[in-house]
Amino acid sequence: MELTEAILFTITTAATPLLLAAIGELVVERSGVLNLGVEGMIVMGAVVAFVATELSGSVYLGAFSGVLAGCALALLFAFMTLTLVTNQVATGLALTILGLGVSGMIGENFVGQPGIKMDTITIPVLSSIPLIGKLLFDQDLIFYISIFSVFGVSWFLFRTRAGLKLRAIGDSHGSAHALGITVIRTRYLAVLFGGACAGLAGAQLSLVYTPQWVENMSAGRGWIALALVVFASWRPLRVLAGAYLFGAVTIGQLHAQALGFGIPSQFLSALPYLATIVVLVIISRNKRLTLMNTPASLGQSFVPDR
Repeated sequence: MELTEAILFTITTAATPLLLAAIGELVVERSGVLNLGVEGMIVMGAVVAFVATELSGSVYLGAFSGVLAGCALALLFAFMTLTLVTNQVATGLALTILGLGVSGMIGENFVGQPGIKMDTITIPVLSSIPLIGKLLFDQDLIFYISIFSVFGVSWFLFRTRAGLKLRAIGDSHGSAHALGITVIRTRYLAVLFGGACAGLAGAQLSLVYTPQWVENMSAGRGWIALALVVFASWRPLRVLAGAYLFGAVTIGQLHAQALGFGIPSQFLSALPYLATIVVLVIISRNKRLTLMNTPASLGQSFVPDR
């Protein structure tokens, strides 16, 4: 029982940054914007959160700083793609490269330093329930935010007028503009939300998952988050399931290495990324389902009539 609890707990910890980054990107893509800079936003959130925590001594101030770092990169991306109408794919890739480079420069003097780990929030009585008590009611604040964000985004997209407008922009920005919906402003807000989620995902890496700073510690999680959005067919609850599935794969390969299976460690380390490729290939075979759920204006620039 204790071993099962420990494994499930580590799976939730590994899945949380994937879930946060993916749910933020889902909102961005639902608005019709394709942001490939998630990886850069995550790693910037990680380094800024760690440095701010080390300098201030407060993990919560550090986490908030990580969110601001993600928003700053998201604002740069939005200005380039929505105001200057640059290519979204090229701009996103450039943003990832920028984030990886700047984060290495900022964190150069903090590599290897022990960090401050965010404390868990223990809910009395409920945390004592066998198996699920520690898993659901003895977690850090970022875990609870990630779960709340899934249901909050689901409610926003499918139960509010603002969510309906955002989905309308993603499906046809021209028609939405003709109906008087402010396309650019809505997309700006969506991109900022995605940046905040990616920044918080990075903060979770350096304050909870491994409380230290290591260069390039995002380790491709931004790309997995992008794949998760497609895997989930742009549905928030499916993102939740997908994130924990990929989290289980990540932790599973670590336990396989620890148990000494006769499989090369390099292959086991590549399993999460191999799983990403396999899932995308399987999804791409069902073209009807993919086209039915994909926002029609995804990746298309919008220039309002003068």
